[in-house]
Amino acid sequence: MDLNLQGKVALVVASSQGLGKAVATQLVKEGASVMLTSRDEKNLQAACEELTSLGLGKVSYCPADITKVEDVQRLVQVTRDTLGKIDILINNAGGPPGGNFEQFSDEDWQKAFELNLLSYIRMIREVLPDLKKEGGRIINIASSSIKVPIPGLILSNTFRTGIVGLSKSLAEELAPYNILVNTVAPGRIATARVAFLDELKAKKLGVSREDIEEQSKKTIPLGRYGAPEEFANVVAFLVSDAGSYMTGSSLLVDGGMVKSI
Repeated sequence: MDLNLQGKVALVVASSQGLGKAVATQLVKEGASVMLTSRDEKNLQAACEELTSLGLGKVSYCPADITKVEDVQRLVQVTRDTLGKIDILINNAGGPPGGNFEQFSDEDWQKAFELNLLSYIRMIREVLPDLKKEGGRIINIASSSIKVPIPGLILSNTFRTGIVGLSKSLAEELAPYNILVNTVAPGRIATARVAFLDELKAKKLGVSREDIEEQSKKTIPLGRYGAPEEFANVVAFLVSDAGSYMTGSSLLVDGGMVKSI
């Protein structure tokens, strides 16, 4: 299937590694021009070189801290200046620290809010003038916790759910401009973040990370962790012409792990 992404410009946030990088890679393979960004310039440069070597869509990068409004504004302007009008925004951010309610101060809550919800709001606000010209796509990456809260991740549980409310509201507001807004929620995808969370749980329980991984796999009907590429394929579909009648949806990519309807 031709996804018709050639010539499209995509800004992919938190894309030097993990799910963001996987999504950026898939979009480049489909012929889109992609701006990579994260706080780690060394990882960004390596990712940019890797994706550029594919010889397909144009790739550039711009270091930014998405919790700073001035960095968000600069990132969007650099994307326009380097690649052209933005057609696709992939909102993404690393998860906040794990822990329970009584462990966190106001400062902890504020930092999680700024990273995991306010950054999405600011990114959308800045790219909206571009998207309103000819339509576009916004994907907000969240977590399977939008359906079932994950024990020990109260900060993430709170703000990931907020992403769904934001996406659903914007889907209605922006539909007249042919801007489609969807949330995509990963389950247990084999990334460094998931390995880190498995390691934390293993230390708490006094077992190995491998033991935790095996226990987790037993809760997943497909019996394995997902590959980042499998997650990226879903995102690529949603931002393409093939997903032209989908907006306001929240899609789980979790191998059937979440049992709620």
